[in-house]
Amino acid sequence: MVSEKMYALGAQPSAIRDLYEYGLRKAAEVGEENVYDFTLGNPSIPAPPEVNLSILQHITQDPSIAVHGYTPGAGDPKCRAAIADDLNARFGTEYSLKDIFITCGAAPAITATLAALCMDGETNEVIVNAPFFPEYKVFANNSGAELIILPADEEAFQINFPALEAAISNNTRAVMVNSPNNPCGVAYSEETIKHLANILAKRSAELGHTIYIVCDEPYRELYFGEGAVPFIPNYYSNTIVCYSYSKSLSLPGERIGYVLVPPVAADSRNIYLAVAGAARSMGHVCAPSLMQKMVTDCATVRPDIEVYKKNAAYLQEEMSRIGYRTAHPDGAFYFFFKAPFGLTAKEFSDMARDEYNVLLVPGGTFGCPDWLRLSFCCETEKLERVMPYLEKLYKEAEK
Repeated sequence: MVSEKMYALGAQPSAIRDLYEYGLRKAAEVGEENVYDFTLGNPSIPAPPEVNLSILQHITQDPSIAVHGYTPGAGDPKCRAAIADDLNARFGTEYSLKDIFITCGAAPAITATLAALCMDGETNEVIVNAPFFPEYKVFANNSGAELIILPADEEAFQINFPALEAAISNNTRAVMVNSPNNPCGVAYSEETIKHLANILAKRSAELGHTIYIVCDEPYRELYFGEGAVPFIPNYYSNTIVCYSYSKSLSLPGERIGYVLVPPVAADSRNIYLAVAGAARSMGHVCAPSLMQKMVTDCATVRPDIEVYKKNAAYLQEEMSRIGYRTAHPDGAFYFFFKAPFGLTAKEFSDMARDEYNVLLVPGGTFGCPDWLRLSFCCETEKLERVMPYLEKLYKEAEK
């Protein structure tokens, strides 16, 4: 006998992983150069040199126990202070190490935060705007909440505010925000964030309890749009930030990130302790000590994203030329486009896979069943080689 709930999660197929594994099998048959895999968001740029230098210095110069020993449950104080100092220098805030909780990446950060916000024995709801990272549903359900999904704004890919206002209820604990967004690459504008803040402040006052923003920010540094990505805690006090270095430092396999609970947030100290308790209950305390030492050294390091910017511009120009309807990415490394001529994304994805070994993720799990995600964290030459096939697919779909 096993948990039916956990069995269902383990047995549930993943469109992204299934396509990726198909690509590995196909590459073994026809050669890797003949398979165009755009499924996973694995950063293609190397980690900044400061990252490798820091790791090498620590493993060669420090005593073993200093490198590989336990840290405090919330994280090494030096690491937490370095993160707080960097945020303060960039965003004019006044955070301290007491506001930072180090996690094994963004997934545990989000799960612990949602668990901290959901009330025991009550109906809890977390709102998210489509398109969204599909694991949010798992994170919310595991924390005792139902994920309320708002239909996408398929024109600008900003927040669907009429749907948001209709969805807020006495059971609403939080609104999830991911900007720049996975899967569409669009960043929410300052106008959008201000409008969101006004709505949540008003509805919180009417309902008599705080509605928090839970901000998932793994792509904050991968922004190449106009201006800057709004730092949401500076617009809405009751914002909790979940961050990962997976994308900004090209370290997805190292699993290091943090939760920021700003001291100005309502009930901030209790929320911080509840995050710590949730992390403890899941066994996610004392994040990898070597990675914490690296973050201490590299908190101010930023990635070189020129290749992502170049790839986004190339895709925007070429896909628009062919006739595809697209979102306009401001950051991250995902290109979102609509399946043409009334096809569903799954139908178009299957056609691309079966005819040309082009692997594109259908958007049903993202909440947009007519759209597809192409991950462009790759060499520009790979995009140039696949473009004739994408043009052929468009013309075939038209017939």
